[in-house]
Amino acid sequence: MQSTTLLIIGGGPGGYVAAIRAGQLGIPTILVEGGQLGGTCLNVGCIPSKALIHAAEEFDKLRSYAGDSGLGISVDKPSIDIARTVAWKDGIVKRLTSGVEALLKKNGVQVLRGWARIIDGKTVEVDAAGKDGKPLRIGCEHLLLATGSQEIELPGLPFGETVLSSTQALAPASLPASLAVVGAGYIGLELGMAYSKLGVKVSIVEAQERILPAYDAALSKPVQARLDSLGVSVHVKHRVLGMKDGGGALRLEDSGGKEIELPAEQVLVAVGRRPRTDGYGLESLMLDMEGRAVRVDDRCRTSMRNVWAIGDLTGEPMLAHRAMAQGHMVAELISGAPRRFVPMAIPAVCFTDPEIVVAGLTPEAAARRGDDILQATFPFTANGRAMTLESTDGFVRVVARKDNHLILGWQAVGRGVSELSTAFSQSLEMGACLEDVAGTIHAHPTLGEAVQEAALRALGQALHA
Repeated sequence: MQSTTLLIIGGGPGGYVAAIRAGQLGIPTILVEGGQLGGTCLNVGCIPSKALIHAAEEFDKLRSYAGDSGLGISVDKPSIDIARTVAWKDGIVKRLTSGVEALLKKNGVQVLRGWARIIDGKTVEVDAAGKDGKPLRIGCEHLLLATGSQEIELPGLPFGETVLSSTQALAPASLPASLAVVGAGYIGLELGMAYSKLGVKVSIVEAQERILPAYDAALSKPVQARLDSLGVSVHVKHRVLGMKDGGGALRLEDSGGKEIELPAEQVLVAVGRRPRTDGYGLESLMLDMEGRAVRVDDRCRTSMRNVWAIGDLTGEPMLAHRAMAQGHMVAELISGAPRRFVPMAIPAVCFTDPEIVVAGLTPEAAARRGDDILQATFPFTANGRAMTLESTDGFVRVVARKDNHLILGWQAVGRGVSELSTAFSQSLEMGACLEDVAGTIHAHPTLGEAVQEAALRALGQALHA
């Protein structure tokens, strides 16, 4: 039996960041990972999906130049070797995961490759980690659970060759002629739009009344317009019944109860993720839960002393940067530092075309809270940089208190607006008012000028719109 101060189950963004910070603080740390370091995000989520999205955008751009381009650019009919694209994507993943492994080693973290099974709050058994491939028992003072989440499977649509998970969709051996995407949330639309740009005939199926139901309608409208221009058919208020006998089509039921068949060579199920709570003995701890998620306080403490939980295991929002921040905090708490996890905002980015960013409160959320607010929108149609990028769809919106102009939230939709998320979060964390942003000189010409212009507009001082 081996012992350590901190034992971490899960080497995803939350787990490996916690381990690195703990190592920096001199805390003896063991990290257990049964798959690849980097977890879902680096291996089959955030990073590979953005790589595939970029490749799809470049290919779509070339195809547009094969026609009548306003830029005066013309090319012959382009083609894509999807196997080389996947290999390029895999190369990025390998470099990042190798970097994580090197950082863990540099900071003195012991990494055990194997699957953990919790014996109790102080003891974990790791299969194949001992001598001669035997299980190894590890005792610890602190146990950190960072097991992440897993894709939700629909009854009647088990993942396989025809029905794909998002993980499978990120590593296609070949491209199907047609793809039906079940779920019009951010994962379904990101991958659905990428496949459409790669030349696949894509259909989107959503049970609710519009796409991106977690975002307000104004933000999703430009995305819907882009889906239309790509020729993607969208079927909202439709329930999935299953595959047609013999395959080749997805059976749907519309809001009126009429059954239809949607032709599809393959089906991508992207209806969300759930905390990974099965398979490693979590139930033996009898922790307080919130549905399928582990309940934690503002220090990521569970209901058992010195047992911590972070990231997707603790529920929404299931975002890698939230898990990283929580992991960093837990390591410092174990070292004795006074910390609490009370961020003013956790930005969320949807990498559709165009992109969407939300940080802080939306107008609707602020109104529900009872705030008397100001809100202002600045359109990219009035932004010079957006014009030069041939992408004027979208806007930046600011939400602030009416009495003291304290900024409560930012939202944006448009090309490249994911890069505005840092400015949004910083202004919220620093307690900025509209005057602070309006009075800050923003570089010209940039998309970021729309942030300043939105603040100016909220103050009644609009300059360019």
